[in-house]
Order: sequence, then C-alpha cells, then structure tokens
Amino acid sequence: MRKPLGAALLALAIAGAGAAPAIAAPVDSADSFGKSADAGSVTSVVNDTVASTADTLGQVLNSPKVKAVNFAGTVALSNCSGSVVRFPDSEDNDPALVMTNGHCLETGMPGPGEVVVDRASSRTFTLLNSSGSRAGTLRASKIAYGTMTDTDVAFYQLTTTYAQIKSSYNINPLTVADTHPVKGTAITVASGYWKRLYNCNIDGFAYQLKEGDWTFKDSVRYTSACNTIGGTSGSPVIDQATNKVVAVNNTGNEDGQRCTVNNPCEVDESGNVTVRQGINYAQETYQIPACFGVDNKLDLNASGCVLPKP
Repeated sequence: MRKPLGAALLALAIAGAGAAPAIAAPVDSADSFGKSADAGSVTSVVNDTVASTADTLGQVLNSPKVKAVNFAGTVALSNCSGSVVRFPDSEDNDPALVMTNGHCLETGMPGPGEVVVDRASSRTFTLLNSSGSRAGTLRASKIAYGTMTDTDVAFYQLTTTYAQIKSSYNINPLTVADTHPVKGTAITVASGYWKRLYNCNIDGFAYQLKEGDWTFKDSVRYTSACNTIGGTSGSPVIDQATNKVVAVNNTGNEDGQRCTVNNPCEVDESGNVTVRQGINYAQETYQIPACFGVDNKLDLNASGCVLPKP
C-alpha cells in the first residue's frame, strides 16, 4: 500500500518515462497501500516505467492474443486506475459503474470489517479510448460499494448510463465474468493511470492474503511478468481470450517482509505462511455480479452475494 506521488515527482516521472498518467496525482487518502500511486523513489518509478513499457511493447508485437486487449473503457483516478464495467445482466440504460479498489476511495481506506454503501460522491474519472488517449470525463453520483474486507474493491455509480457513454464516446464497458478464473489463463492488467498494459498469466490462487490489518480471500497470484507499480491499483485484470474482467489488481510483496503493509503474505488452509517477494496479486470479481440486480442496484442480500455487509 503506497503513498501517492506529489505533483513535482509525477512531472519528473512523466518526463523520464514518456508515458503520462491521464490526470495529475495529488496527495490522496490512500495513505500507503498496495498499488495506489507511490511516493517512493522517483528514480525507481522512472526506470520501472521505461523497462515495463518496453516489455509491454515487445509482448504486444509478438502475441496475437494481446492485440485484442486495449485501454477502451479503462479510467484514471487521481491516485489509482479503474474501469467502466457492466455485469452479464446489466442493460444499456442502467447507470454505469466504475470499478476500482476499496483502498482508492477518496473517503479514506476502509478499516478491517468496514463497508461503505451508498455514500454520495462527485468524483471524476478520465475515460480512455482504445489507444489510451483521453476520451472524456465521467462523474460519480455515489460510492455504491467499497470495502477492504475479504476483498479490495469499490464501485462508483455514475451520472451517465452505458448507452450515454456509448453515444458520447463510442466506448463500451468491460464485462465482469461470473465464473471463477482459471490457473494458467493469459491475462492483461490494464492501467488507466499509467496507460500501460501488463501481460502475464494467472500463476495460482492464495487461500488468504494477509497485508497489515487486512485479510483478502482467494486472491489471484500473477506470474512475475506482471510487475505492477504504484498507480495500477484498481486496474481491471482482463482475460485475453474472452476480453472479460476476472479480477481487480490491488497489491504485491515489495521487500520480502512477512504480512506487512506493502508485503502481503499467503496463508494456506493449514495456516502455513508463504512470502513471495516481487509477486503481485489481484482480487477475484466473479461473485460480484450476483450482488447487483435490476438497474445495477446493489442488493447484498441477493442469492449468491457474498460481499461483506455493513
């Protein structure tokens, strides 16, 4: 869990990397967690940006599957990434939703056991087109849901519908898959903040992922090629074969420490702890569609909904 970059550091990173985030990143409430924008060494951010961009370009050029995944529908927040998403049963005239991490909320990081529901918000999001260019600005009407208990996810309800976004920007939302992701699946982590694509595979799943005071369940573990950095928090994890969202990017073990902030550890069903330095993680999203009904209205009591309740 990382601190956001200040404006001066961000400007330096942009100059060195040649890949600017869609909007500036002022200090925000995600104090120091996961893959929100980082206040660490700007040199390491610049070097990582250059290396990762080169890796991404190579993978895009050499892999036909990756070409199908682009930035259309992703968004940039002030300190994180996100995406406009719909569920399998969503309709075009439903109010659109933006998905990101719970630790990216402007109201501050939810504590263990805390759930935010139906809280007014006027937060704005920079919508990107397929090439990663700015398409327009979207605005929230409320935080529909947000938590860091069992998972790390937040949904903003927008003032516009999917149909209105399509009409104005010719951009469709990403669809959240309603089936469990599969080990070995080729995936892309699409960061709207950095306008970067990270390509790798699902390496497996962590029964529990512990990070500081928080515990996440059944987390997705990436292979090492997805070396996500600060600002990628909230990025959709996209199945390259189906173009559907299977998870939301949120954290990684930076220093090899055990179960501390910025250094999550895996805990198996027997309580055994494994530390994987340099490996990054995401939270599954396949059970979330069951929690949203007609008109994309949240219903935490719906059959099949396992999201934590307030």
